[in-house]
Amino acid sequence: MKNFAIKLVWFTTIYVFVFAGLCQTNVALPVIMTLYCVGMPLILFMVYTVLTDDYKTTKTFKDWYGDHPMETLEKEEEES
Repeated sequence: MKNFAIKLVWFTTIYVFVFAGLCQTNVALPVIMTLYCVGMPLILFMVYTVLTDDYKTTKTFKDWYGDHPMETLEKEEEES
């Protein structure tokens, strides 16, 4: 994975799960509030990074999905 955005999404997801788990335990309130105050900008930064990422692909809508056979897609187009 060379893309920074996907690494940031994974990190933020793990961070949110850890935060949610710690909220269910008897962790001190200042620790929870600190994690919360760090988490909010982290989520905003993740959203901004994903939306402004320079990801390029050669795929189009005609390529459909990787697990969908192209022959079936071409048959569906001919029937329409």
